[in-house]
Amino acid sequence: MPSFDIVSQVDRQEVKNAVDQTNKEVQNRFDFKGSDARVEQNELVLIVFADDEFKLGQVMDVLRGRLAKRNVDTRSLEPGAVEKISGDKVKRPVTVKVGIPQEKAKQIQKLVKDAKLKVAASIQGDAVRISGAKKDDLQAAIQLVRASVADLPLQFINFRD
Repeated sequence: MPSFDIVSQVDRQEVKNAVDQTNKEVQNRFDFKGSDARVEQNELVLIVFADDEFKLGQVMDVLRGRLAKRNVDTRSLEPGAVEKISGDKVKRPVTVKVGIPQEKAKQIQKLVKDAKLKVAASIQGDAVRISGAKKDDLQAAIQLVRASVADLPLQFINFRD
């Protein structure tokens, strides 16, 4: 029975490369001379440091640009609250979301079921598996999910015939 998986993933190596490029650009930019602006990475948590909130916003913009150039969807970033460190210095944790949250998976499953397509959707951990008798039904399900879910970067993988 043909099937495929709907997942939300990021390439960790590309995220690491984007962080390195961001740090390099921030070190070389004139408006950051003498500043302590940088991005540190700990697995899927990025911590952005800056001298004040304005510079923090600029570093975030550079980071988003570098991630976009390396084909990492910026919708997978979830910025946390800005925290004061000492004096005017601030930091902001940014989480890179991986996997489809349970409530979003249930929404996708309900969406596919309500569309009356001849496919079945099942939640497999942090992925959603769609299976059906015909490839055309699976392609219709892909189009439906692409059109309906805009707040989460989704990939359609493991197509089996």
